[in-house]
Amino acid sequence: MLRSIPIAPKALPLLGHFAALSRDPWKFMASLPAHGDLVRIRVGPITMVVICDPELTREVLRDGRTFDKGGMFYNRFAEVVGNGILTCPHSEHRQLRPLVQPAFRSTRLPGYAQTMTPCIDDVTGSWYDGQVLNVMAEMMAFSCRLAMTTLFSDALPQSVLPHAVSDLNTVIGGIFRRMLMLPPLDRLPTPGNRSYRRASLRLRQTFREITGRRRATGVDHGDLLSALLTAHAPGTDGRGLTDEEITDTMVTFFVGGVESVATTLAWALHLLAQHPSIEQQLHDEVDAVLAGRAATHADLPKLQQTQRIITETLRVYPTGWFFTRSVTTTTRLGRYTLPAGTTVVCSPYLIHHRDDLYDHPNSFAPDRWDPRHPQPPRTAYIAFGGGARKCIGDIYGTIEATLALATIAARWRLTPLPGQRVRPAVAAALRPREFAMRLTSRSAPPRSEVLADGVREFEGGKGVVP
Repeated sequence: MLRSIPIAPKALPLLGHFAALSRDPWKFMASLPAHGDLVRIRVGPITMVVICDPELTREVLRDGRTFDKGGMFYNRFAEVVGNGILTCPHSEHRQLRPLVQPAFRSTRLPGYAQTMTPCIDDVTGSWYDGQVLNVMAEMMAFSCRLAMTTLFSDALPQSVLPHAVSDLNTVIGGIFRRMLMLPPLDRLPTPGNRSYRRASLRLRQTFREITGRRRATGVDHGDLLSALLTAHAPGTDGRGLTDEEITDTMVTFFVGGVESVATTLAWALHLLAQHPSIEQQLHDEVDAVLAGRAATHADLPKLQQTQRIITETLRVYPTGWFFTRSVTTTTRLGRYTLPAGTTVVCSPYLIHHRDDLYDHPNSFAPDRWDPRHPQPPRTAYIAFGGGARKCIGDIYGTIEATLALATIAARWRLTPLPGQRVRPAVAAALRPREFAMRLTSRSAPPRSEVLADGVREFEGGKGVVP
């Protein structure tokens, strides 16, 4: 049945489209709509069907029973996060989501934001005029520190944080590589495989210990971990989350949340530097709203341009640029029949770069999200997925990124160093390769004095803690 679906061009013998996916997967994905609403691709002997039409993508996302979590991406991701809310099958998700959802109620968000603001204030206040940042490394450390504060309160020791960041980078870089790696190559004791397994095991063990210690104390710290420990499904006999379910959920939020906020901020800073007029609009807004102070939850209604910049950054560079689903029963999708067991691929990057959905889709244009202008179709924006499996922390993450970007812009202008070409790294998340930017204070004269511990410099292409 799949043979009736057009296959993407330039498939190599034995390898299929492995080379295109390894070299420039975004260009390859963006080229597929020209060949049909559904397009076959091959990775070695494995065939997958890429959904290129926004309405069909929406159909897949809305029908979690027929198009269940599975396929090469989620199978690899589950190696790290276990059977959590992101990776569990439809049948378990219906029971798990109501248990986790209370942690993200609108009433809890101001409290989370209240813990974010001092952390953002502290980090951006530790930078100095003329400092050169390794932007991605700095944003990862920044986002990890925010996660430590809002997700775990004091449960994640400061000494553990550098190891958690290192393990997270190893995992994010390894998932995509292992997705394209066929058995038995994924089980060989290569340096890459060993490093990936160590990082995965260490992350899970870290969060397993945190969960056990917090449950033993029984103290509610007002953070996400406490919310999960006290969660109960409505209409049940009091069933809560097990320690293993909480561990899976916390690893999921840490891996997904930290990476998403860090990459969004890094891309936003890069894009703003390439578009001075948009950067000036941002500075005008934060100067009027913040006057140099750190942004708070109460400021969000006034930070409209900041939020449009975050939305547009996620359109141009969606962190989760692709994901897979597994067909559970033979079904019809568009003009084609998909047999049970078929792996389908949805790509926010592909949808976000269709020129029939967006004017000049490769351009960075935050004003396209201004409600005074005609809006893109509802199905044209899927940065957080959709349907019942839409990212549960989408508002939480957007608030975090908005507060951080507004505070950075209120205090600093970041300019790129000459001679750099900022490109995406081939990984499970659409993150930029390392690049450097120089800080210029927007409110204070240059300083040359020695800084406090914890400030990171760009030194030899690495984020270094002096």
